[in-house]
Amino acid sequence: MDRRNFIQFGGVAVGAALVTRATDSEGQEGESSALEKPARVPSVIAPGGQVAIVTPNGSTLPWRMVGGVKVGHLVAEAVDHEFAPGLRAECWGWNGSTPGPTIEAVEGDRLRIYVSNRLPEPTTVHWHGVILPNGMDGVAGLTQAAIPPGETYVYEFTVKYPGTFMYHPHYDEMTQIALGMVGMFIVHPKQPKGVRVDHDFALMAHEWRIDVGAKRPDPMVMNDFNVVTFNSKAYPGTEALVVGRGKRVRIRFGNLGPMDHHPIHLHGLSFKVTQTDGGYIPESAQYPQTTVLVPVGSTRVIEFVPEELGDWAMHCHMTHHVMTQMGHGLPPMTGVDARRVERRMARVEPRYMPMGQTGMGEMGAMNMPVPPNSLPMRASPGPFGSIEMGGMFSVLKVRENPYTADPNGWYANPPGTVAGPALPAQLSADGVKVPAPRIKKS
Repeated sequence: MDRRNFIQFGGVAVGAALVTRATDSEGQEGESSALEKPARVPSVIAPGGQVAIVTPNGSTLPWRMVGGVKVGHLVAEAVDHEFAPGLRAECWGWNGSTPGPTIEAVEGDRLRIYVSNRLPEPTTVHWHGVILPNGMDGVAGLTQAAIPPGETYVYEFTVKYPGTFMYHPHYDEMTQIALGMVGMFIVHPKQPKGVRVDHDFALMAHEWRIDVGAKRPDPMVMNDFNVVTFNSKAYPGTEALVVGRGKRVRIRFGNLGPMDHHPIHLHGLSFKVTQTDGGYIPESAQYPQTTVLVPVGSTRVIEFVPEELGDWAMHCHMTHHVMTQMGHGLPPMTGVDARRVERRMARVEPRYMPMGQTGMGEMGAMNMPVPPNSLPMRASPGPFGSIEMGGMFSVLKVRENPYTADPNGWYANPPGTVAGPALPAQLSADGVKVPAPRIKKS
């Protein structure tokens, strides 16, 4: 939202194309909220007892075995998508969602993926990072004819190498990717590498421009994005990642956003980057970090074992990426004495309220009226007050038993372990002198 308004009003795939009409996607469940999804033990896929991928706020593409081939179906279509309670827009995606369902396979699998086009323009699917025959690479005009609206093409290839990959269109990329046509593609190794993990998550970073009152995101924007998401959700719409203390956790980050890299920071632990989109990193080359940079067009995989129970923040460390729908059309107001201006403006517009003179942190908790279908500086309730972060923010919830823990519940800190007001006796005993507050002249 523009601050000025806010303040004023408070293909043919190498001969393998099938020309058919698009049909409904098989086996897809409708999107549901976090409250509707009970905690459950992760399912296991062969080989090696590897746990299946969990895609928060998302789903996994179902397979049907036909003659030894895994058959799946992607439907490219418009999606009525909710970014967070109070903000939704018409996006583009697959199988009724953005991002599309996570594709999960095992090294050596033969895959046959049908792609039906319900968009108003042609499209393709490029399997980003996957090594496959040239005619299956999905670049319109170069390796195949684009899929016309209303038709279905088929891609068929064997996944020869394990890794964390992505998929997206390679036709009118600026529009189709910007509107949400992205997805994760994970290939498990036939022989598990490294230490077995207990939790395995997939998170796609993305950025959008959604003007207040707009029906759709603006795909023409190049640098002024105002909604930044994990799996196309802005906090508090993001599902928490619930994990067990002492259990090994893997998080796979992908970034197909138009322009921005994202330094993803996790609180309360350190991790190692174990994979990129190019493959596995030798253990001798891994080193501990607390922030991982996920560049545009890349994936990064981190692994860690949390030691401390609690609700730990996970977010992009570009500070404007944890805000939502705030424009930048005004000079900074911090430190400005606006009382005289407020009195004069009140004669013209009684609702006028100058903001930002002491910072912006308390604005989200004011619950001011905002335009319909918008989320400007709207905080969400937390266990100790308002959480004033939004956008690309989520919570890693470390529990003793993550499978029975309430995924929506807050951690109960043991007595004496929460930061709070310093008592005069403590200050005196430690020789701490608190300076007197400055008094502002009116």
